Amino acid sequence: MSTEVQAVSDNDAAAESLAPMEPLRLLAEDAVDLQIISAALQDAIMRPVDISWEREARRLTIVLSRFCWECGGTRVMSAMQFGDVEAVKSRRLPRAPESALELLALDFEPTEAPGGRVILMFAGGGDLRIDVECLDAVLTDLSDRWPARMAPTHLDETPSDENKP
Repeated sequence: MSTEVQAVSDNDAAAESLAPMEPLRLLAEDAVDLQIISAALQDAIMRPVDISWEREARRLTIVLSRFCWECGGTRVMSAMQFGDVEAVKSRRLPRAPESALELLALDFEPTEAPGGRVILMFAGGGDLRIDVECLDAVLTDLSDRWPARMAPTHLDETPSDENKP
């Protein structure tokens, strides 16, 4: 899947949606809950330096800029925290601490109940794999919303029927 950025218009209804809203706070204790959080975090932006694993506390925290799909045209600083973390592994993610990472989706692969692996999938094909004793995740907004400069759009790379021979 390819990602393209589209400008957000000043007269867009989204720009008017900056009225105070309750901060988003979502909990995930199963795969269905995590899919709801995944939808809320689609196109969130972070850097490797924003990912903090506290091995002794068995906690992984990620601070990110979340595109507010629920109100459109705005972003908010948020934190995603996973508890009961046993291991964290990355694959094909940039090593430079200030590199931009765009989150596409989260998924949960169950292992021995109630444990499993949370997979964060990023644009460019990289991922972060979080082995958990049980799924215990929280997404919380940390700031007021601000107008987004650009709204993310996704281009389907599947050829359409009209392009087929």
